[in-house]
Amino acid sequence: MQRWRGLEEIPQDWGRSVVTIGSYDGVHRGHQLIIGRAVERARELGVPAVVVTFDPHPSEVVRPGSHPPLLAPHHRRAELMGELGVDAVLVLPFTAGFSQLSPADFIVKVLVDRLRARVVVEGPNFRFGHRAAGNVDYLAELGTTYDYEVELVDLYVTGEAGGGQPFSSTLTRRLVAEGDVEGAAEILGRPHRVEGVVVRGAQRGRELGYPTANVETLPHTAIPADGVYAGWLTADGERMPAAISVGTNPQFDGTERTVEAYAIDRVGLDLYGLHVAVDFLAYVRGQRKFDSIEALLEAMADDVKRCRALTAEYDGR
Repeated sequence: MQRWRGLEEIPQDWGRSVVTIGSYDGVHRGHQLIIGRAVERARELGVPAVVVTFDPHPSEVVRPGSHPPLLAPHHRRAELMGELGVDAVLVLPFTAGFSQLSPADFIVKVLVDRLRARVVVEGPNFRFGHRAAGNVDYLAELGTTYDYEVELVDLYVTGEAGGGQPFSSTLTRRLVAEGDVEGAAEILGRPHRVEGVVVRGAQRGRELGYPTANVETLPHTAIPADGVYAGWLTADGERMPAAISVGTNPQFDGTERTVEAYAIDRVGLDLYGLHVAVDFLAYVRGQRKFDSIEALLEAMADDVKRCRALTAEYDGR
């Protein structure tokens, strides 16, 4: 799969393509419907399928300080899109100048001149251009002039997550923030993931017999509510069952919020400096301060037992 940052990286001899545009944070099940349909149309027509997305999130440029927590960094979104069959991902730097493009200029500069769109696949509420003035009707109207067609896909899947609300990135972020990682996973179609580099912490877990990977998360990451979770730690391509702690470590009066993962039944791991992924399967319990270290150790042993069972059950399905 090709990855481009900016219009100038698109090959000069690029032919016709099927395009879909959006932030696609999380590449959740609703997004998958749109992207999957774009890939289907591309295969039918014998042309590449291209996803156009933005960095940073447009809200950060339009309303500085409003950047939402991100469900997936761009490299992870590209991986997920590649798994859906996408041939190329174009990340457009969303600058103040870019935000001033009129809907017509956006269509000409991006869809027509560079990507040579033959079909544009979008959800019904897609908006684009300065002040989000462009909509799907306008997109289709200009398609008659610039020789592309527009196909709409209803991305509004519903399930039990969020009390039956339509699946969306906003709902997913809310569920993650509440610690409902199982609800988030229903929307995403996979466990919610947090990534980052393993750094040295206070090393109290090592002293207590449960050495943890202290993950320095990427900026704007959507981090679950404080608590203990079952999940997996992936490092160097190896996926290991894990007990994950999110919070400030109240037992030792900590103030800095961290994400730490203990690889269950693994001894002698040296993960410092590695980029790792932490996948959240299920909430186990909240963070709390125990009456003694002995009580903490007893709780940690029970946490590990429960996390081992939960991950084994999931992998055995």
